[in-house]
Amino acid sequence: MSVLMVNEYADFNTLKELLGATDGNLASHTKALEKAEYISVEKQFIGRKPNTRYATTKLGRTAFKKHIEALEKLINKQ
Repeated sequence: MSVLMVNEYADFNTLKELLGATDGNLASHTKALEKAEYISVEKQFIGRKPNTRYATTKLGRTAFKKHIEALEKLINKQ
């Protein structure tokens, strides 16, 4: 979900398109990230259409940074 690291938030359809995920797959992953408090979820209506937006939390940004650092260490060892 690195798109959330660049943008302030991303909506469900944007994430679905960028990740090439199914509705169910994306929903289960976002629920897991929300449960871990890595993302916050905001549900609203735009006109008559429901819209769900996701934003990274401070905890989520920290975890993502640590994950990238660990990957870089693995890459640099080789």
